[in-house]
Amino acid sequence: MAGRRRAVSRAGCFVALGALLLGLAGCDTAPAPVDARRAAVQRVLDRRADAVLDGDGAAYRATGGADPYLLTDLAAIPFASWAYRLDGLSGSGSRITADAELRYRVEGYDKVPVVTRRTLTLKRTDGRWRVVGDEPADRSGRQLWEQGEVTAVRGEHSLVLGVGQQENVLRGYSRLADRAVPAVTDSWGKEWAGQVVVLVPGSLDGMGELLGSPASGYRGIAAVTTGEAGGSGAAPADRVIINPEAYGVLGTVGKQVVLTHETAHVATRAVTTAATPLWLSEGYADWTGYRKAGRTPGQAAPELQRAVRAGTAPQQLPEDGDFGFSSDPARLARAYESGWLACRMIADRWGEDRLNAFYRAVGGHTQRSGAVEGALQSILGIGEQDFTARWRTYVQEQLGDG
Repeated sequence: MAGRRRAVSRAGCFVALGALLLGLAGCDTAPAPVDARRAAVQRVLDRRADAVLDGDGAAYRATGGADPYLLTDLAAIPFASWAYRLDGLSGSGSRITADAELRYRVEGYDKVPVVTRRTLTLKRTDGRWRVVGDEPADRSGRQLWEQGEVTAVRGEHSLVLGVGQQENVLRGYSRLADRAVPAVTDSWGKEWAGQVVVLVPGSLDGMGELLGSPASGYRGIAAVTTGEAGGSGAAPADRVIINPEAYGVLGTVGKQVVLTHETAHVATRAVTTAATPLWLSEGYADWTGYRKAGRTPGQAAPELQRAVRAGTAPQQLPEDGDFGFSSDPARLARAYESGWLACRMIADRWGEDRLNAFYRAVGGHTQRSGAVEGALQSILGIGEQDFTARWRTYVQEQLGDG
């Protein structure tokens, strides 16, 4: 098993590069020192990756072991691969900085790797390079195990990884995720992985660290999904990241709706592209979450209902900017609710199969311009202006005084 895991820890390009440079060393013309240094650093990172996969503390420490607790903190996670790709070196002398890409997959859950950028500091002592610092690169998030020892709970369709959480709490998340996955499959179909990885940090600040953003921007957000857009089956693996503070105050139905919503993002990510407006991607996820939740339109869209009854209902579907987490909470809620009712209207008037076809058709366009109009014409047989007018009427019918 150890030999197999070492084999997958290195991408073929890493091995080829090392072999090429070693081969050049035997030629009459020696490689430039920078090439030799680069090859040496890559070998250190390869050995470091092997040590992580094998759980070999001695081998890890031999590479420098910048974080002596790393192997303990991630021991519960079943990794299928872990590899570094060295992109660049800076500095000179005995202390240098390496810019690298870390790619890893969780066994049984990831078909493609999570990709994150790292900045590593290496020091040369006794003729050998060793890692003395390993941090997220600028604008990259921290990894869950950098926040403490990870506890893992496996469900039928889920893997829940938490830090600073009791195992019984994580099992509760797992039960919700195990209900979310078949609910999403029932609405979207079987053309997705049919499983989800959920990360539960110990706090809102921990959530912000995982996302590489200020925690204040997510204070009222119960959960987010990373990697939800990409437009390719080769896009990075998805993670549902929980805000334990906002999620914890939700009722049972609310918790299920949120986790089903986020799981819908995982299912639809491969066909969610730059052409997909947020009112559609978020509206579809909400439609999936509420589809069998037993909530009335007024219960699911209270902010939009208040606007309707005050005579200030929106006249157009929300723009992407309306979904900013830092915007006014009521405005943000109305944006989500508007997108949800647009998708609900399609499912009610044209059927769920047409809603799914519409979603795929929009994402299939190469650019945003004309994507919605083209999909409306080809799938629903109406124009965008007509669709918007019907949506305004539908909102009034569902949320008005009756």
